[in-house]
Amino acid sequence: MLLISRQDIQKVFTMRDAVEADKRAFQMLAEGAVDVPLRTNIQAPSADGCFLFMPAYAESMEAASLKIINVFPHNAEHGKPVCPAQVLLIDGSTGEIAAVLDGNTVTQYRTGAASGAAFDLLAKKECRTGALIGTGGQAPAQLEAMLTVRKLSKVKIFDMNAERCREFTERMRQTLDAYEVSFETAGTSDEAIEDADLIITVTPSETPVFDGKKVKEGATVSAVGAYQPHMQELPPELLVRASGIYFDSREAVLSESGDILKPLADGTITEADLTGDLGELLLGRIPGRKNDKEILVFETVGVAVQDLVAAKMIYEKAVQCGSGTAWKSEN
Repeated sequence: MLLISRQDIQKVFTMRDAVEADKRAFQMLAEGAVDVPLRTNIQAPSADGCFLFMPAYAESMEAASLKIINVFPHNAEHGKPVCPAQVLLIDGSTGEIAAVLDGNTVTQYRTGAASGAAFDLLAKKECRTGALIGTGGQAPAQLEAMLTVRKLSKVKIFDMNAERCREFTERMRQTLDAYEVSFETAGTSDEAIEDADLIITVTPSETPVFDGKKVKEGATVSAVGAYQPHMQELPPELLVRASGIYFDSREAVLSESGDILKPLADGTITEADLTGDLGELLLGRIPGRKNDKEILVFETVGVAVQDLVAAKMIYEKAVQCGSGTAWKSEN
């Protein structure tokens, strides 16, 4: 068994790798080539947290995975990860655990890459300005994914905590300097999105985080944070304006995301307004962007096949490069 740390992953795996891994994962999901039960969600009310268990199995890959990711918001107050996680990669032919990977890093890459894949497939070819709302643990990878698939000149960043927003923006100027992008803090979320071609929301909000009327024509929006029914980042009027509403997994989104469940429940939109999954787009079953004026929305809650494909790719690269720490259990 190989223990693969954050540093090990970063040595062998790039955001571009992660985007391609997510595309493969979404296509496999659409093809029915992977068994992905809905995640098990166990609430921890005393800590305002929850335990999430996400299994996946792909016979064609001879691999299975189980991600354990636990969401505990108050960890941030103590300088601990809000979403501690590990990914187990399992040999599909023997049932043995082949690797244990740092789950926070895998999650950051594959969650950021979902937005990257959506923008790569749905956004206008020429995009100049981006907007990022939310500066938590998933935000750096979201920002890097945006920059990986489109050449931008400027990104505006907003967070309800102004000091955290300033610190995050300065950190991104240093860590993502190779992309040669101007990073600016925005005073409000509406200021952040007012001229944005690409918009990412990655917050735990229970109410919409910007004015949907202010999104410009041609924008592509990736909503990442609303992974539970009571959460809602997207303003319903944006969904009404959108020419297409896409998902990582329609089944998962309609089971979990308040961004879609709430406007469906009150009749703002109907299921006829929902376009389909990115995997279906990759297979040519549904249309993508038709022109540069359309507003397109991507909703992602995360599916375990993303972890499986990413973990298998990381493991293979780590073995090839001699990264990771071998560990043998005593029988």
